Amino acid sequence: MRYVNASSASARFFAVFAPPLGTLLGAWAVILQAASPSAEPVVVRQMEGALHGFLVLRSLDDTIIANGDLIQSTHGGEVSSRLVFHFKDGSLQDETAVFSQRGHFRLLADRLVQKGPAFKRPMDVSINGSTGLVTVRYQDDKGKDKIDTARLSLPSDLANGIVPILLKNIGPGTQSATYSMVVATPKPLLVKLGVTADGEDSFSIGGAGNKAIRYAVKVDITGIRGVLAPLVGKQPPDTHVWILGGSGPAFLKSEGPSYESGPIWRIELASPVWPKGTTDKAEPKK
Repeated sequence: MRYVNASSASARFFAVFAPPLGTLLGAWAVILQAASPSAEPVVVRQMEGALHGFLVLRSLDDTIIANGDLIQSTHGGEVSSRLVFHFKDGSLQDETAVFSQRGHFRLLADRLVQKGPAFKRPMDVSINGSTGLVTVRYQDDKGKDKIDTARLSLPSDLANGIVPILLKNIGPGTQSATYSMVVATPKPLLVKLGVTADGEDSFSIGGAGNKAIRYAVKVDITGIRGVLAPLVGKQPPDTHVWILGGSGPAFLKSEGPSYESGPIWRIELASPVWPKGTTDKAEPKK
């Protein structure tokens, strides 16, 4: 199941860098764009299918700030996965990822829309995995509509919109993995995500105990990029994702920012809550 952006989720890892700040950050952006190490396609260990999942988005003090729906459908060897969060303040985060799973995962298209008072700026990011065309629509600091486009050489391990799916397919005993991701600064850039198995945490369902693998997901800024990022104060915090392992791996929750300099939000699974006193009205016929 896919519950993030990610990414980032999703979740959301799209907007974790600030717009260029003078010559220094402009040079940093050029270095980021030029750095595109070779990537290995991610092997499909568990195929995705049709589903409708329910989620909640919380602040770290457990206040619910948004309700979410994940609707996933399959078309031959392709999967369309849409995750929508409706915020209490009227904001919206809406992401649809389309990917193939013919032996390896391959992102075909992704679109992320963020708008409303919950976000620093409205943003609409579209990725065409076949042509490499990335389009970012946003508003600048003066409220003017802007469009940035770039044609990138997109690697086979592109993770936009499908980070939890890729984490579910990490092989047993694997302690680390690396994926690629397009981020909007708002200029489209290609960066790496470093994933590390960060331990196990206990949880229970109906009183039965279980354990989840906790993954730390870091935007990887190496070399001179790693020197420049702290100078401009834009090394994004890690995102943590909890995955149930075993023969039927599943996403459980994630904690991380959804936009540049944003707060840490928690995404969790939700289940139906029935009104008190509800009973089964169906009685056997006599």
